[in-house]
Amino acid sequence: MRGTTRTIALALSLAVFAGGVGSALAETTLEKIARTETLIIGTRTGSPPFAYVNSKNEWVGFSIDLVEQLVLPELAKKLGKPIALVKKESTPPTRIPLLTSNAVDLIAGTMTDTRARRDSVDFSITFFVTGAQFLVKKGSPIKGIKNIDGKRIAAQQGSTNAKIIRERAPKAQLREFPDQPAAFQALVQGQVDAYTNDGIQLAGLKQKAPNSAQWEIVGDFYSYEPYGMAMRRNESDFRAVVNNGLMEGIESGKFFEIYDKWFGPKGELPYPMSAAVRQFMLYQVMPK
Repeated sequence: MRGTTRTIALALSLAVFAGGVGSALAETTLEKIARTETLIIGTRTGSPPFAYVNSKNEWVGFSIDLVEQLVLPELAKKLGKPIALVKKESTPPTRIPLLTSNAVDLIAGTMTDTRARRDSVDFSITFFVTGAQFLVKKGSPIKGIKNIDGKRIAAQQGSTNAKIIRERAPKAQLREFPDQPAAFQALVQGQVDAYTNDGIQLAGLKQKAPNSAQWEIVGDFYSYEPYGMAMRRNESDFRAVVNNGLMEGIESGKFFEIYDKWFGPKGELPYPMSAAVRQFMLYQVMPK
C-alpha cells in the first residue's frame, strides 16, 4: 500500500510539474509583451523608405513609424503600461523562422501578405500596396517580364518576386540573394542583367544609389503586393491590437500623415497615394 501511495504521489507531482511547464510554453504573445514590457519587431536595414539605417546611423522608416506611433500606443492601452520597442534585422529568408522561434513578436517591413504565407503566419490589415518591376541600367533591352528569357535576373531569397519569375519566366536565369543590398551590388558589378523587386522598393533603392541617373525602373506591375505586418498564427488577441492600432490611425488621419512624411511631395520618396488605394485603406476600418 505504501508503495502504491508513493506512486500516486509521484504521478500527481509530475502532473503538476508538467502542467506548469505547459503553461509556460503556452505563453501568448500578449502575455510575453506584458511580462517583458517590450515589443520585439523584425524589420529591414536596407529597404528605404520602409526600414533602413540612415546616414546618421538611425534605424528608421515608414513601417517602423507605423509600429511606434500606431501599434505601440494601442499595446500600452491594452496592457495598461508603457511598452518599449526593440528592433531586430529580418530578411525574406529569416523573417518567418524569427517569428516561429519566438525571437521576434511582429514582422514590420516589406512583407507581402499571401495565401501560402498564411499557412505559416497571420497578417495584419494591409498598410501598403505595390507591384513588382525591374531595375536595369539605362539602355537595357529589358522592358518587362515578357522579354527576360535567357537574362540573368536577381531577386531576394524567399520573395514573392522570385516565386513568380520561376513560374512565369522559367527560361530566365534567376539568381537569388539574401537581401536587397547584395542583389543590387550584383547588378552594379554586372553579374546580373536586372534586379526585380516591388516597384516602390526599387524606387527607394534607385534614389539612394550613387549615380542614380544611370538606373531606371521598367515594366508594368507583374504582381500584386499588399504589405502586412506578420505575427504568429492563431493569436487573435494580439492581431486585434495590431489591427486596432492601424485602423485607429487610418480613421484619425494619423496613418496618412505618416505616409505623407515618407511618400509625400516633400517626403523621403515622393509616391502619391492614389484615390483608389486611399479608399481601400479606409474600407479596411471596421465599425466600432
